[in-house]
Amino acid sequence: MNIAALARSAALVTAAALIPATTAGMAQVEARAGPQFGELFAVYQRIKASYVEPVEDDVLIKGAIGGMLAALDPHSAYLDGNDLQRLETMIDGNYSGLGLSVVEEDGAVKVVAPFRGSPADRVGIKAGDYITHLDGQLIYGLALDEAVQRMRGQSGTSIRLTVFRPGRDEPLELDVVRGVIELEPVTWKLEPGNIGHISINEFSRDVGADVFAAWRDLLKQTSGGELAGLVLDMRSNPGGSLDEAVALSDLFLKKGQIVSQRGRTRSENISYDAETMFRGDIADGVPIIVLIDAGSASASEIVAGALQDHRRAVVMGERSFGKGSVQSLLPLGRTAALKLTTARYYTPSGHSVQEGGIKPDIRVPQLSDPDLAKRARFQMRESDLRGHLVNELGLDDDKMEADLKDDPRFQFTAEELKAKGVEDFQLDYALKTLRRAAPTAIAARPSAR
Repeated sequence: MNIAALARSAALVTAAALIPATTAGMAQVEARAGPQFGELFAVYQRIKASYVEPVEDDVLIKGAIGGMLAALDPHSAYLDGNDLQRLETMIDGNYSGLGLSVVEEDGAVKVVAPFRGSPADRVGIKAGDYITHLDGQLIYGLALDEAVQRMRGQSGTSIRLTVFRPGRDEPLELDVVRGVIELEPVTWKLEPGNIGHISINEFSRDVGADVFAAWRDLLKQTSGGELAGLVLDMRSNPGGSLDEAVALSDLFLKKGQIVSQRGRTRSENISYDAETMFRGDIADGVPIIVLIDAGSASASEIVAGALQDHRRAVVMGERSFGKGSVQSLLPLGRTAALKLTTARYYTPSGHSVQEGGIKPDIRVPQLSDPDLAKRARFQMRESDLRGHLVNELGLDDDKMEADLKDDPRFQFTAEELKAKGVEDFQLDYALKTLRRAAPTAIAARPSAR
């Protein structure tokens, strides 16, 4: 999807939203609307007449639009100029900056996840970190878009981040050299025992085709042209294109629904099924483990939920982020658009991911993270965001907390694992599971629901 081209299309959601805010124009709107618009116009007039400095109309209008969208949910937004361009470059998977997925939380910039292999990832930024200063300047209370813009910059330039990490007494000072973030949405490696490890780092365009290419390359690397197992790694993957999530799921499913979405209008009620993008199961008979964590969101959850519900894969790791809503880009004229939440999505079994996320079949904590215990209390998910959509099916908090109880299988410390040469416990556990389990034992596992 080319966002710039979409924003230039002839379709208009509402032309009135972008009419220059002159007094006469606002008076016409006020005359046609109810008392709420009259109150809005009264505030506009007061500001224009009494604010300490003159204020341009476009500043007030953009502020009003932003306020309306902020009252809805954390994912709806008004995009124009640089904001629209940034969204397009993110979908293209190529931009210059630090490589972070962030959200605003009570005026602070909070890290959802660093993109794997990015400058931020290499210096040790972790999910749940708070960025408080940029080059020594406090950014608390700054608009998220402005904070992101300051973090972006020419490749090769450096920026100092002051990071508060829950569980640590002192803030971290990290110097990060900006780079061209070619996100490499798909990376892969053949592990010992003919186990394929494919990492899907984000869902930009052509991810489905890239995973197919990775699969074929892994087959070429094996001695007999066959894999004994496959790990699909979507940890810290913040999501992206719905179409690519469907394409990736379709690679490993022969039939049935992949995901459905339901909105207020009939046009938003859509079902996406297998065999529409790729024919057959490219890994037919090969056991699959899907790895997820608290940074796995949106499109990642669609794939994990589809393969889990169809019993095509065992899902391991931690409960996912819980973003079960669909955002549509609605053009406003030629240079702006609304990113508006228009539907919720559901896994094939009818499970809403919103708030609760995808619960792994086997919870495997990342024991190789020395800060795991300290950061677990502050881990952020969709349900922690102010104004998030509520799961209309309801959630049992006790059941959500049950998967946090200690498991006697996972009592190693990070230091003990490091001494054994294990740097990624979750991946190591998944690989060992595939090596010791017969293919039929994995593929025909009992339902997790």
